[in-house]
Amino acid sequence: MVDALNSSLRRVPAWALYAASPVPVIWIFYLGLNGQLGVDPAKVIEHDLGLWSLWLIIAGLAVTPLRRFAGVNLLKFRRAIGVITFFYLLAHLLTWLVLDVQFQNVWADILKRWYITVGMAAFVLVLPLALTSNDWSVRKLGSAAWRKLHVLVYPIAILGALHFLLLVKGFQWEPILYALAISGLLATRIRWSNLVTRVNLARG
Repeated sequence: MVDALNSSLRRVPAWALYAASPVPVIWIFYLGLNGQLGVDPAKVIEHDLGLWSLWLIIAGLAVTPLRRFAGVNLLKFRRAIGVITFFYLLAHLLTWLVLDVQFQNVWADILKRWYITVGMAAFVLVLPLALTSNDWSVRKLGSAAWRKLHVLVYPIAILGALHFLLLVKGFQWEPILYALAISGLLATRIRWSNLVTRVNLARG
């Protein structure tokens, strides 16, 4: 069954993700322009784009564990997922800047509101990943240095989860579940056998 799934996935070109990626954004803004997002459409658009960004971050993190533990190979789509994530984060940021705060008191909000501070930190870390998500950068940096740079996706994911946790008021399960999902996916990156060996060596 997994082999059949992988065979089907091999026939799907990565550009198909790029082609489909604008659809949710267009739909969200369409609903906003037609008055279907309530009394504060800018906030809803901003929130929905943020959620899509978080889903895409989780999707990118899930590629390696799916291959390692389930045998499902989505590696050919990982770069596309990363690039699309950047553009959703950019749309999320621009919605906040243009439709929400309207460029007023931007720096004051960044410095005063922790969830905005954390969100901006995540976006700053995303920039070098977006700029180097191409074959030319891999050749220029070298594959080892390129891989080390793209480990930034891990703190970006953590900051994204923290951004959502700080944003909501009161106790809500949704951001907690996203934080747990991201924590679980990051935990799969840890080589537990190596960690145990190092702990034992430190004790000995």
